[in-house]
Amino acid sequence: MPRTPKHRRLATVLAVATACAALGFPAVASAAPADQSAGPKTLTIATNGSVDSLSPFLAQRLLPTHIHRLIYDFLTNYDPKDDHAVPALATSWSTSPDKLVWTFTIRDGMKWSDGKPVTAEDIAWTYNLIMTSPDAATGNGNFVVNFKSVAAPDPKTLVITLSKPQATMLALDIPVVPKHVWESHAADIGKFHNDTQFPIVSNGPFILSGYAKGQYIELTANPNYWRGKPKFDKVIYRYYKDSDAMVEALKKGEAHFVSPLTPAQYNALGDRPEITRNKAQGKRFYALAANPGATTKSGQAFGDGSPALRDSQFRRALMYAIDSKTLVAKTLGGYGEPGAGYLPPIWANNHWKPDAAEAYTHNPDKAGEMLDALGYRKGADGMRTTPDGQPLTLRLFGQTQRVDDTQNASYISEWLKGVGVGVTVSMMDQGKLADVETAGNYDLAFDSWSTNPDPDFVLSLQTCAGRPDTPGASFLGDTFVCDATYDELYAQQITEYDQAKRSDLVKRMQQQLYRGAYVNVLYYANVLEAYRSDVIGSMQKQPQPNGMYYPQDGYWAWWSATPATAAPKKSGNTGAIVAGVATAAIIGAAGVLFATRRRRAGADDRE
Repeated sequence: MPRTPKHRRLATVLAVATACAALGFPAVASAAPADQSAGPKTLTIATNGSVDSLSPFLAQRLLPTHIHRLIYDFLTNYDPKDDHAVPALATSWSTSPDKLVWTFTIRDGMKWSDGKPVTAEDIAWTYNLIMTSPDAATGNGNFVVNFKSVAAPDPKTLVITLSKPQATMLALDIPVVPKHVWESHAADIGKFHNDTQFPIVSNGPFILSGYAKGQYIELTANPNYWRGKPKFDKVIYRYYKDSDAMVEALKKGEAHFVSPLTPAQYNALGDRPEITRNKAQGKRFYALAANPGATTKSGQAFGDGSPALRDSQFRRALMYAIDSKTLVAKTLGGYGEPGAGYLPPIWANNHWKPDAAEAYTHNPDKAGEMLDALGYRKGADGMRTTPDGQPLTLRLFGQTQRVDDTQNASYISEWLKGVGVGVTVSMMDQGKLADVETAGNYDLAFDSWSTNPDPDFVLSLQTCAGRPDTPGASFLGDTFVCDATYDELYAQQITEYDQAKRSDLVKRMQQQLYRGAYVNVLYYANVLEAYRSDVIGSMQKQPQPNGMYYPQDGYWAWWSATPATAAPKKSGNTGAIVAGVATAAIIGAAGVLFATRRRRAGADDRE
């Protein structure tokens, strides 16, 4: 972009700011952080995530489900120190001797942002809607499958009756919505995306006060939040095209927090005194998912996945060909550890790892022997053919928004070719890949999920019930897995209240997935974060002391964040604005309606 005279740049800034203000948009951030010692205090988060829906019933991707943690309250919450259940909407609870009836006392004096009281009836209505509407159960249906009834006999009492014991009763990750706002949308809940009128009525520490697709999300501090008003008046999630642009915005002061960083970005920020870094133990696993044959819940086959992947021995052979330790060293720069079980090591009670005899250690010779035994013979060129003489080639898909995918695809395709399996690599937008996977038209695909303190949700993804109702329908599962042993263990763990016994069942489930080689968990990456310490004075990690500031299962960082007391350091660039972003903001404010589609979780996967 050509330089403009100083007075013209200033005129442009003022014109854009005035237009944005008139249309209800937050002004485009300047390159240097403004002195926030007086006036409203704003915390700007850089993001390249996407919003599939702002409805807490439909959202599956990481960014909107994180936003819902900030704007809606839950029955209970997770303590920031160790993630144990703590009161939230409910102040206390009790159970019947058989633990089939749970009675919760609801906090008194809470209000929705429109001034109406928050009562047990709002919670009962939210849960009953999920129980009775398949559309409303899109994101959180697993939490209510054992619910027999939910009632609010009075404003301060919630009674949940179960058909059988359920171990997740203090970890119901369901955002509670205001009945008086949402009941008019009950009939069209599958189409209502909660993005037509702002501010959105809510009761969390923040209120969603503005949104423009692909540009920004604006949150305003809730002055009536029962735990206390946040110290920052606004939190703005501002979109950037990629992680490099996010880091540049952090350096200039346009953004105040960035997560996650690549190892190279994290290392490069180490010598900047105005920036504080955090290396956290992550809650996410990164995996290579195999398509064992796409089927519906009733068993109807569809899609064009490779028939070879329907054989567990073939899938195991591929796992022996892959070297996860090299991926940790090269892709992660050593910031992580090799994977195995479905749940990362941060969950010490539930993390599982195989013993040496069972582990899929990097062993190309063994992979080749297994492929030989299955009838996939090598030709003169070293590449294998199927038993009927066709070239053995697999399609490997990844997402352009996830920087790990491209680098890992290069390594994995070479390792598979090294044992004679041809690979074609395709990188695409997360939305397109979600469509491809939903249709069952893939062989291998990179996959990543964040996990909650309670493992039930992420474990439910791999049950037979996690498959779609009809061919090509939206679903939450990863690989169309249907394993009777796994399902039996899942049914046992959800009813087991003894933590030690439940943990044993959870570990056996992970072992079953591992033995079936449905999902090759490649590694657990550290979460690398950075923030402007001249803007943010302090904030809480979750869990402590080695957790992250940007966890999916909590709101503690932004709620607890305090503005820095010293005046922010100035950056070299004094206020340049990217004209394209400003123009897009003005166009967006003019009333363009952004349609969203429900999709299976994408690059910024649901927790």
